[in-house]
Amino acid sequence: MRRVSVFGSTGSIGVNTLDLLVRAQGEFQVVVLTGGRNVDLLASQARELRAEVAVTAYDDALPALRAALHGSGVEAAAGTAALIEAAERPADWVMSAIVGAAGLAPGFAALRHGTTLALANKESLVAAGPLLLAEARRHGARILPVDSEHSAVFQALTGERIEEVERVIITASGGPFRDWTLAQLERATLAEASTHPNWAMGQRITIDSASMFNKAMELIETREFFGIAPEKIDTVVHPESLVHALVGFQDGALMAHLGAPDMRHAIGYALNWPARRDLPVARLDLAAIGRLTFQAPDPVRFPALRLAREVMAIGGSAGAVFNAAKEVALDGFIAGRIGFMDMGRLVESVLSDMSSRQGLGTAPASLDNVLATDAEARALGRERISTGRI
Repeated sequence: MRRVSVFGSTGSIGVNTLDLLVRAQGEFQVVVLTGGRNVDLLASQARELRAEVAVTAYDDALPALRAALHGSGVEAAAGTAALIEAAERPADWVMSAIVGAAGLAPGFAALRHGTTLALANKESLVAAGPLLLAEARRHGARILPVDSEHSAVFQALTGERIEEVERVIITASGGPFRDWTLAQLERATLAEASTHPNWAMGQRITIDSASMFNKAMELIETREFFGIAPEKIDTVVHPESLVHALVGFQDGALMAHLGAPDMRHAIGYALNWPARRDLPVARLDLAAIGRLTFQAPDPVRFPALRLAREVMAIGGSAGAVFNAAKEVALDGFIAGRIGFMDMGRLVESVLSDMSSRQGLGTAPASLDNVLATDAEARALGRERISTGRI
């Protein structure tokens, strides 16, 4: 029986992961489940899957979690140290789905057991890609992508030589604002940005989709995970969200991965790899679909894509700055302190300011260096929001 842990079990990726685990009961022993403030859901998941321990990221939520787990035999814990300790518990397969930079340290800790890390935490590769991959090699661990786009690229590359890849095309739905004008985007509300036309996701990733910051992150992830040169990585808007990525080869062939917009496909592939198992996802009826459409993204309305190019050109710790500033900008928009288009302006200003400092383009020596850069960028972003200097 394989031992599995799910970090971020109460989010959309985590819920979909647990759906597959429940369907395969008897095949997996759940070691750790972690979540945030939704302790009722976390406790319910832990009870149903008979987890060894449930961890909330918030210390003040521990009493409620303990009460919800009373009599279940499931251990309850809380806080950053508890998350790291939980990640150090041996498991064969670990889902890394904590949103944001908070997911970095648990992911690194899990790799030390030589486990398979199913990576849904974009920030790990964007902020600390070379370090994460080196940690996996050091411990004989394996990292499998869970983003639908990178899972698609991974599958398209099976049996292929990376040296023969001519280009990688990451598709983007365009989110709810793909046809909006600049003037409309300046007035976009939180409610409008929090509603996705195709995918059922958490609020933060949905807003990142609306601004295309999620696609910017995925461009950087592609560079880090697959070692593809930035000039060979592109994105195209595909409103139907059925083609998740395409890989082009030097002989002109273009392999496309198609599937329903259901994260259980990518999660299930990582869970069962290298085998393929029957998954509860819709099968495409191409005749009923009729047509697939594509269009070039607009870098003026969606500056995140241009900023991702700048990050890849700078290298080093620029990804950590980019991610930290993006998270602060997102917090500011959700709190109503800045507008939708101000998010891009804030990230650009923080990146510009910190890129002028000596050493940003140098690869960080440790995760502590990454977290220090992250903290500095966050402080700068928050200071700019509080003073209105965006």
